[in-house]
Formats: sequence, structure tokens, C-alpha cells
Amino acid sequence: MAQPGLQAWTPAQQPLHLVEQTMPPTDPDPKALACYGRLVQERTPQGVSQESVWLRFVADRPVSAGTGAFLTWGCAKGAAVGKTALLLVWAKASWPCSHAGRQWLREQNQQVNREGHGSRSVSCPLPSKSPWLNPWEAYWVHGKRAVVAPTRLLTAAELVERVNTHFGCPYEEPLSIPQEVS
Repeated sequence: MAQPGLQAWTPAQQPLHLVEQTMPPTDPDPKALACYGRLVQERTPQGVSQESVWLRFVADRPVSAGTGAFLTWGCAKGAAVGKTALLLVWAKASWPCSHAGRQWLREQNQQVNREGHGSRSVSCPLPSKSPWLNPWEAYWVHGKRAVVAPTRLLTAAELVERVNTHFGCPYEEPLSIPQEVS
């Protein structure tokens, strides 16, 4: 048996006891909830001037169709605020290396070149076991600690609200992916 990989603040001299929670079979919430995020940093010669987070949820596990939908949404949002290129920093995920990932990147960039406007995507894979190179990792760590409820299960709606509140993001309708690919 191993201790869970979770940290939380507790009152002095009162250790936190985590108990594995299970969902009842009749629970109407999705069995999985994926959160896609993008850290947007405005850079100047003096350094980072402004940071914001863009989030979208998928009521399912993260699969290629959901990742592609998130990236398409992010590129459209980036183009709307004047971004011509978005850097995708990948922490050794399988999707960017997959056929679907490479195809999405190629098609997105070809479309931007053809139309002469939009946001291109530049892939930047990280070496394995080097999360400190990804500035997004620190955001996720603090976000997970801020939204956890160690004594009970959160509903999907509660979790979405807590994550959006923590990162200061407006609520966005969850991405939908076709059932045949999920």
C-alpha cells in the first residue's frame, strides 16, 4: 500500500486522513471529467507582463477528438485576440506524437497559411520526466491543491466551478466529442 500523492493544509496537530471515495453506480455525473488548459503569457523584453489561463472541460476521458476540439477552440480564441502563433508545450503526452495529433497540427497550420489569418500552432515537446521546464505544471499543482475536498466527492459541477474560480476563468460550455470516438 502506498500513500496517495496528495498534499493539503490541516490544522496543527491534526493529520489529514484521506479515505478513498467511490461514486455510487446511480450517480448521474460523468465517470470521467477531463480539463484542458492553456497558459497564455504576454511577453515583453522585460519579461512576462501578463498571464491568463484558458480552460475547457470534456465530460469524458481525454481522447484525440477532445484534444483537437480544445486546440481548435484555443486557436480561434488566440486569433480573436491577435495571436498569430501559439506555442504548445507538451509534457511527454502521447497525443502530439500520435497520427491524429500530427495531422491536426499540419491541417491547422496549412489552413492558416492558406487563409492568411488565424493562429498557427508550434509544437514543443519536453523531454520525459522534466515537468519543471513546463511553466503550466506549477499552475496545475497549485490548482489541484486548491480545489481538493479530502473528506467528500465533488460533483462534476462543483469541480468545474472550483477550477474555474481558482484560475479566474469564465464558464465555458464543455466540449463535446462524438460518442464513437470516446
